[in-house]
Amino acid sequence: MRIRAFFFTIILCVLLITGCVQKKVIDDINIATGIGVDQAENGLLLGSVMIPEFKPDKSIENFSFTAEGEIMRDVMSQMQQKASQPILAGSLDIALFNEEIARNGIIQILDVFLRDPSVGARVQLAVVDGKAVEVFEGNYGDRGNALYLRELIEHNMKGGNLPVANLHRFLFDFYQKGKDPYLPYLKKQDDDLVSLRGIALFKDEKVVDILHENKMFYFKLLVDRFTMGTIMVKEGHGNATVKSIKSDTDMKLIKRDPYEITINIDVKGILTEHEGIRLAKDEANKIEKLLEKQVNKECQALLTEFQENKIDPIGIGHFVKTKTRQFDFEKWETDFQNATFNVNTNIDIVEVGVVE
Repeated sequence: MRIRAFFFTIILCVLLITGCVQKKVIDDINIATGIGVDQAENGLLLGSVMIPEFKPDKSIENFSFTAEGEIMRDVMSQMQQKASQPILAGSLDIALFNEEIARNGIIQILDVFLRDPSVGARVQLAVVDGKAVEVFEGNYGDRGNALYLRELIEHNMKGGNLPVANLHRFLFDFYQKGKDPYLPYLKKQDDDLVSLRGIALFKDEKVVDILHENKMFYFKLLVDRFTMGTIMVKEGHGNATVKSIKSDTDMKLIKRDPYEITINIDVKGILTEHEGIRLAKDEANKIEKLLEKQVNKECQALLTEFQENKIDPIGIGHFVKTKTRQFDFEKWETDFQNATFNVNTNIDIVEVGVVE
């Protein structure tokens, strides 16, 4: 009897809690799938919200609300006053920040998302070359602009040269001492096309540099433990292209005062393109050696660039902290500028194609 009473009590509680959940009818709300933030000419924030409109043929058209305000809460309030139905962000796919806004800092803008429990941590963030509202005004297929933009970023993370980046990762890097965040850098090419143009590098909450797309592969090697990406190298017969299928990066602290750090990179890849008529037996080994030198050189140049900009997107400061008792982050700012880095790369081409 006690067991029956116990289960009856649980079922009753579940029914009561279910009845307390606030329900929303999808036809009675505006589902925000994208949010953009630009700098208005008067110095205020210019916010835009993208709303999908579902058609009977299952295609999606996009329309948006825009508003200005001094803070993001003000902007969102202004948008609600323009909408005939409530605007909800529970299905948010992407948030775009104009580069000018991002260079002034975005953490206060992100505060709106942090305080909304309906917004997921996997929302994609990106910095835009141009106006975010103009990106939303494009037409990128019949599946909706927000889905196009989100999948553009995600497929480049899974199979391209873009390292993992989203709201969760950005906030983790921002609040982690000894590491700076980064975000994808997008540009609208045409009314039906947006392209990934690089990576926006942050110092705390502000963009300080844009990493060009031709350096993204090397950057991803340094910050991601598992890499899918493509790299090209020039060799005797012309150009060869290698697709990375697996990589691993390991850091070792060699000495202190001044700091010396060795970064070991192991890459397994397949040869996807070769301009020569035929691949000689020892040519794959030559390509491996050329790639190793190229990766060493480019990664070393990136590390020097990070030192000059006083940014640490790799998390070297956090790594050194785990190896040092009573670590002083204020002193590390100077130590980082004087640190020496050694990059050692091992490339292993495991396949050369079905022709062979």
